[in-house]
Amino acid sequence: MGTKVSMEEIVSLCKRRGFIFQSSDVYGGLQGIYDYGPLGVELKNNLRNAWWRAMVYERDDIEGLDSSILTHRLTLKYSGHEETFTDPMSDCRDCNHRMRSDHIIDGKCDNCGSINLTPPRQFNLMFKTNFGPVEDGSSFAYLRPETAQGIFVNFKNVLDSTSRKLPFGVAQVGKSFRNEVTPRNFIFRVREFEQMELEFFVEPGTDEEWHSRWVDNRIKWWVRQGLARENLHIFHQPKEELSHYSKATVDILYNFPHGQEELEGIANRTDYDLGSHSKSQQELNLFAKVKPNTNSTTNLAIQDLEKKQMVVPYVIEPSAGLDRGVLAVLVEAFTKEQLPTGERIVLRLKPHLSPIKVAIVPLARNNEKIVNKAKEIKQELLKLGLGRIKYEDIGNVGKAYRRHDEVGTPFCVTVDFDTFEGDKETVTVRYRDSMQQDRIAVTDLPSFFREQFAQALLS
Repeated sequence: MGTKVSMEEIVSLCKRRGFIFQSSDVYGGLQGIYDYGPLGVELKNNLRNAWWRAMVYERDDIEGLDSSILTHRLTLKYSGHEETFTDPMSDCRDCNHRMRSDHIIDGKCDNCGSINLTPPRQFNLMFKTNFGPVEDGSSFAYLRPETAQGIFVNFKNVLDSTSRKLPFGVAQVGKSFRNEVTPRNFIFRVREFEQMELEFFVEPGTDEEWHSRWVDNRIKWWVRQGLARENLHIFHQPKEELSHYSKATVDILYNFPHGQEELEGIANRTDYDLGSHSKSQQELNLFAKVKPNTNSTTNLAIQDLEKKQMVVPYVIEPSAGLDRGVLAVLVEAFTKEQLPTGERIVLRLKPHLSPIKVAIVPLARNNEKIVNKAKEIKQELLKLGLGRIKYEDIGNVGKAYRRHDEVGTPFCVTVDFDTFEGDKETVTVRYRDSMQQDRIAVTDLPSFFREQFAQALLS
């Protein structure tokens, strides 16, 4: 099944409605860097929170972590990033354009079409930054290229403070930075991005079973976020393309407008990372002339009480890009409908992801009674903790409906002159997807929306 929307339509919607902007746009923009606008930050937060809820709150075998962005150089030396975290790069000798060598088509520059290109050379993707008051080149740190290493170097800290036993996981969401040679396709490939990563530690020998279970778990989660199962595809990376740490990696691909590309990767990292950081401690102890019988306090292993020995766990890593996730749910939700009155654009987001949960619309914004009641309803609904409730003072109910259809608001509540007729105050509740309208008592609104959003979470 192909996508139903072009990237140009998504970019236009994002800028027009305040989801995503080009960073530093007033100065010509920074390539591969984007800012999330008023609605984009809500959507991104909602998707992040849904992942955190599924990983940490709904399970009893996962802890959370928030490690630092600035990363010790030795962490990324012993993880293998200094040596292997590279992409092949070529330059066009005619226009000086740089591009990834493995993305070149027919040997031609993708900027000017020239075939006068330099041979490929390896380019390290990590950002360095000066560390400390003196810029002499000898004291530096890296901006982390992934959140995973912060989990691995904190393995013993988490273990000692929680007394966990295998299997268990550590989840983290946060910014990572990669100096991409050719960032492209809007927020799909960027230089500053956010990752949702889990490192799930298991007994060696059980890793293949857990790897399969996590692939299945992650597909089901993306479907719950609104992605159609037929738009998700499984790709087993061939051995020659595996990362240096991986025994096996399965990519979940999505039908983005520019083609099928990775949404999330689930890797079997074996004991590579914990083993590498444990070996680094042994080397440091030798360098510092520590006595041979002195045990390293940072031996990244766990005690097997039955076997009475220390075990270095294997690691299963589901790693998803939050920005790519935002793009995927926007693409999936974007719908164009032809109505007798013209075209309607609807963002059919799952209600728990919608930036605005309910819009309160006064029919007459100059009528004090209607306005006060609309604001009163907003304050009552805020108490439910559903998310953002917006008072929409646009002055035209029809335009308000169309605007909120386009940004994915699942419900609009209209306060009108009929609100104050009869024994009970009533309002019109309009449903985004069906455009159906129901008359509901104001006093029933909290229970109505509580039920509606609870049902949406289960669907």
